[in-house]
Order: sequence, then structure tokens, then C-alpha cells
Amino acid sequence: MALPFLPYIVVGIVHLIAVLAGADALVALTKPLLMPALLLALLLALPVRRGETALLAGLGILFGWLGDLSLMDVGPGFVIGLAFFLLGHLAYIVLFWRRLRVRRPRWWSAVYVLWYAGLLAVLAPHAGGMLVPLALYGLTLAVLGITASACSPWIATGAALFVVSDSLLGLDRFLPGFALTQADAAIMLTYILAQGIICWGVVRRARAVARVPSLA
Repeated sequence: MALPFLPYIVVGIVHLIAVLAGADALVALTKPLLMPALLLALLLALPVRRGETALLAGLGILFGWLGDLSLMDVGPGFVIGLAFFLLGHLAYIVLFWRRLRVRRPRWWSAVYVLWYAGLLAVLAPHAGGMLVPLALYGLTLAVLGITASACSPWIATGAALFVVSDSLLGLDRFLPGFALTQADAAIMLTYILAQGIICWGVVRRARAVARVPSLA
């Protein structure tokens, strides 16, 4: 039983319910708790809490937490949040390639190149001064997806959900007329799943390498 992940699951469910209900105070309370709960799960579940895997995965989660605290509407807060998430993705990319890779990137990961080109073409006319940061961030996301495809299915799935979440965020913030019912809930659902599944995949791989019994 994956007890270390239970607090993250509970906080995530409460947060999503708050988003759906429009309970802004509860949203503001639970959002900063998500990544600390996941970091706790990571540290409790990893067989070795020191080393490159723990450091890089921890940085991915930490920068996600700083991004959560900074991300606001388009403006300085949004740019700062984007920068933190970009750093988190870079930490994950290094982790995937150096510690978790089990094969070459899969052929189907070429879809991330097409996704990047398509999303940039859609958002570029409306991005204004944010075009360069968005292009750099999108490129990093594409590399995240490609490197994750060389890892376990858990890691690959988590990275794909990250791409979905950030794509929805970009469309919601920059594309005029974009209308998705409960867009904020969809963005947070895919984000919470992305971070959680990546962390779960990291733990499973680390335990397999250390020959520690699986959590599930």
C-alpha cells in the first residue's frame, strides 16, 4: 500500500473539489500544500534519500511548488511562475536522462515536435511580448516528453500529462475565445496527476534498482 502518497492524494482531491465549487479561500489554502505533500511522499518512499535521484526529483517538485506560489494572470507573476516551472522541467529532464532511462526515446515521441510546432503556431499571433518565453518553455516541455519516453510507462505518462496541463494553461491564458468548461479544474487535475505519476515512477524505478519490494 502506497501510504506515503496518501496525504498528496487527499490534498489533491480537496483542492480539485474547491476549484470546482469556486471556493477560493480553500483553493488558496490547499494549493501551497500540494507539492510539500508530494515531496514528503518522495522522501518517505525512496529507498535512498540522498543522491542524484532524490536531489533532482526533489528539485522538480520544489520548483513546481515555487511555480504554484508565483503563477498568476498574465504579467510579472506569470513570467516568474513560468521560470520556476521551466527549472523544474529541466531538473526532471536531467533526472530522466541520467538516472531513469531504460531505452532510447520511443519513435512516437516525435509527436511532441508536432505538438510544439502546432501550439506555437496557434499562440504566436496572440502572445505579444510573451512569445519568446512561451517558445522556450514549450521547447523544454517537448524535450521533457521525449526524454520521458525513454523511461518507464509511468514516467512517460506523467510527462504527457504535464504537456496536456501546460497546453491547456497556455490556451486558456493566451488564445482569445478559448472556452473549456471548468478549465482551471482540468489544468489542475492534469497537473496534480502529472506530478504525482512522475514521482510514483521515480520511486518505483529507484526501488527496483535497489531491489526493494514495490509499493504496489
